Amino acid sequence: MSVIAAEPALIAAKPRSAQLRRFARRNPTIVAGGTILAIIAALAIAAPLFAGDAITMQPALRLRPPSEANWFGTDHLGRDVFARTVYGAQVSLFVGISVAAMSITGGLFIGLMSGYFRRVDAVVMRLMDGLMAIPAILLAIALVALTRTSVSTVIMAITIPEIPRVVRLVRAVVLSVREAPYVEAAIAGGTPTWKILARHILPNTIAPLIVQATYICASAILIEAALSFLGAGTPPEIPTWGNMIAQSRLFLSRAPWTIFCPGIALAMVVLAVNLLGDGLRDRLDPRLARRM
Repeated sequence: MSVIAAEPALIAAKPRSAQLRRFARRNPTIVAGGTILAIIAALAIAAPLFAGDAITMQPALRLRPPSEANWFGTDHLGRDVFARTVYGAQVSLFVGISVAAMSITGGLFIGLMSGYFRRVDAVVMRLMDGLMAIPAILLAIALVALTRTSVSTVIMAITIPEIPRVVRLVRAVVLSVREAPYVEAAIAGGTPTWKILARHILPNTIAPLIVQATYICASAILIEAALSFLGAGTPPEIPTWGNMIAQSRLFLSRAPWTIFCPGIALAMVVLAVNLLGDGLRDRLDPRLARRM
């Protein structure tokens, strides 16, 4: 009886595994980017369990090469480069995800209002054009000068210039959908404005916003590293990849691992996010999906 009962489960498992293989074969960039990103995120979350101490200074062990005790060696203050690299992933991923979520949320609301209401459009878009003219690095330096260096300051400095890009994307989608026959029929039928936006227009913005969120996340991670390298990002005591590269740049010829390890980690995260974004774009675009 147990053998007979197990046969349907095996039959059901085979098509499921075949579907997974087919999905991986047709969407290799999604699988590759998602796998790399999931591994790095899992390492960052589980860092307190295995990474060790990333803050304690041990000058007697400064600039030690990679070894069994220190997998990525030590920096000029004797700190474990492996631990600092793993903990740096927490800051980078947190900044990237936070900037993407805040930019998409704010840009979606403003873009819907700007694209649907013609009287609001002219004023809002001129304001967005002005915000796009502000470089994130200069805005971060100004915010740090007015307040203090912190992760929240970096997130706000990166989010503000990213919102206008999301607004322009959502506005373009709304302008194309607003003239559709089913939207005009809903307006003629007396459907409330909020219901038209929620049922007919908002779903059309989901696919492009998902792709845009991945690009914003990758861009935010790079900008955060650049700001930390310039000293306008997170405080120096917080282990981030930008801080690690900035503090070790003078020891490149003597201890190249202090820069290569965080640099490779930064490149892998950005590559994974971009691969995921490219795969989602190909998957969610109906024209490209038909070709695949």
